[in-house]
Amino acid sequence: MPTIELTTFIRSDIYVCFDLSRSIDLHVLSTTQTKEKAIAGRTNGLINLNEFVTWEAIHFGIKQQLTSKITEYNRPFYFRDEQQKGAFNSFLHNHYFEKKNDLVVMMDALHYTSPFGLAGKIFNALILTGYLKKLLVKRNQLIKEFAESGEWKKILS
Repeated sequence: MPTIELTTFIRSDIYVCFDLSRSIDLHVLSTTQTKEKAIAGRTNGLINLNEFVTWEAIHFGIKQQLTSKITEYNRPFYFRDEQQKGAFNSFLHNHYFEKKNDLVVMMDALHYTSPFGLAGKIFNALILTGYLKKLLVKRNQLIKEFAESGEWKKILS
């Protein structure tokens, strides 16, 4: 099972970082290159425990849908989203937040398995892990920018 782990340091309030991370609206802003949009479930605002969102996006030239549900939630320290339906055999994203002095340490641990056996494993190694990491880095950079600049007020108000 491939795992992507990222750590982002943000000069902001832990609640702001946590809420930006579960914002449907900010997620849409961070995925303009894939034309991602929420089409079912929670389609805007902040997603909460036991809520789901179905995303539609174009990846590798193919329109795809993925339904994700918040299955664990401890504001402002942790939440987990898990694929309920989609292209992956499994997709589990843990989001961790910790306050250290004047910084929020935001950590992502994304675990996934692809279909298609050995061919899926080769695709992961050559393309998919890097592709997913790039999407997460972009999302986290946008969270950081909004949290540190005060732009978060446009998303969380």
